[in-house]
Amino acid sequence: MKRIFFLIFLIAFNCKAQNTLSFEEGSTSPKADLSQVAWMEGHWKGEAFGGITEEIWGPPLGGSMMFVFKLVNEGKVSFYEIGHIRELDESLVFELKHFGGDLKGWEEKDEVQAFRLIKIEGNRAYFDGFTFENVSNDEINIYGLIGNEDGSSEEVTFNYKRQ
Repeated sequence: MKRIFFLIFLIAFNCKAQNTLSFEEGSTSPKADLSQVAWMEGHWKGEAFGGITEEIWGPPLGGSMMFVFKLVNEGKVSFYEIGHIRELDESLVFELKHFGGDLKGWEEKDEVQAFRLIKIEGNRAYFDGFTFENVSNDEINIYGLIGNEDGSSEEVTFNYKRQ
C-alpha cells in the first residue's frame, strides 16, 4: 500500500491526460508570483482513493504558501504530505514530501518532489504533472498524474469543497 501511494505523485512519460501538462526539457518557467495562486488558501475536503482527503493551504507568507494533505481510509490516516508552492527564480515551484500515518518519511532526508510551473492561464495553474483549478470561491480541483507500478500513468481529479 505504501508503495502505491508513493507512486501517486511520480510522473510517468506515457500518459494521456486532459488537464495536466508535462514540462518539456529545455523549457523555462514563466514569470509568476504567489498572488496568482493565492486563491488556494483555505481548508478543503474531498474524497479520493476510497477515503476522505483534506488539504489546508496557508496564505502567501515569506515567499511561499504551505500546505498539508491527509488521506483517511477506514478511520485511519493512510499518509500525509507537507509542502508548498514557493517563489523561485521569479517563478513558482510546487514541492512536497510524503509521510506515513506514523509520520515516518517516505523520501530520503534531503529529497523533495519538485514540480516546475509551466503556465498560469485563466483559472488554472499548470505545474509539471499537476494542475490547480479555481472552480469557485468554495470549490477547487487538483488534477494529478498518478504513476502505476507498470510504468503507465493516469490522471486523477481531486475535487475539494471549502470547509
